Amino acid sequence: MKTILLIAFMLWTFQGIKAQNNIKMENQHEAVLAITDAIENYYFKGIYEGDAILLESIFYPGTLVYGDVNGQPYFKTADLYLNGVKNRQSPKDSGKPFKGEILNIKVVNSIAMAEINLKMYEFNYRDFLSFHRINGKWYIINKMLTNLSE
Repeated sequence: MKTILLIAFMLWTFQGIKAQNNIKMENQHEAVLAITDAIENYYFKGIYEGDAILLESIFYPGTLVYGDVNGQPYFKTADLYLNGVKNRQSPKDSGKPFKGEILNIKVVNSIAMAEINLKMYEFNYRDFLSFHRINGKWYIINKMLTNLSE
């Protein structure tokens, strides 16, 4: 009788572990979809159209932007970055090619990292966007960028 109870307990325990893994995978898939939506419909669209208000809606207050452009250090607050987007000619209005591509998204619990490639004007940018899920919404909390030679 003890053996049967022990086997039943072990099977029940292992079923619970499997169910938890399935739930985790489903949540991760949902997170990747939500981050993909944020990048494509807010980040790429905001940059392409020069819509600083749209972009601002996915940048968490106090976000910093770091990197290098043409080998020169680049640092701005998100507010300064968004002001630059607002006051420049948008890629849409310039008529020059624009292409945003998501290369990779990694999610761990409530944090994520997205690697993207963004071709606009004469630049080919590689961006690393850090995301954090706050109150059910994914926000960019840090942006790092560099430009690559073609």
